[in-house]
Amino acid sequence: MSSTLGADLLSVVARINRLANQRVRMPIPFAQARLLSTIEDQGEARISDLAALDHCSQPTMTTQVRRLEDAGMVARTPDPLDARAVLIRITPDGVAALRQARLDRGAAVDPYLERLSDDERECLTEALVVLRRLIEDATAPGTAARRHDAGDRSTAPGV
Repeated sequence: MSSTLGADLLSVVARINRLANQRVRMPIPFAQARLLSTIEDQGEARISDLAALDHCSQPTMTTQVRRLEDAGMVARTPDPLDARAVLIRITPDGVAALRQARLDRGAAVDPYLERLSDDERECLTEALVVLRRLIEDATAPGTAARRHDAGDRSTAPGV
């Protein structure tokens, strides 16, 4: 296995993300879509936890959450374990906005995928299965401590 496989994979994925972002006007800003994706993936979470996942300050995250809340895409609920705290959850409007952002970004990449041969598209389809398994393995219970120790940002997903 190549020692640069991980770096190469991340570089290519980042470039594809940039390509999609440059070619489409998203219904919500990318940072907000990324935050919605994080909340969807993680489930209800405290603002401090969301800030840690996104490697930003709590005030910055509070501002982002407030924008999404004002738009009806997230809601606050009491934390059943701590009456002083609240949890942020994605709303049906947030799920719909995130879905549309993903569809719009995918549509920006589709013309390039259509240029591939049937074999190349099949190869990418098979690679997606492997990549999804990689994500499942990396986010399985009991791996959070290892990810944190390694400084991994994989818990802060893209859109």
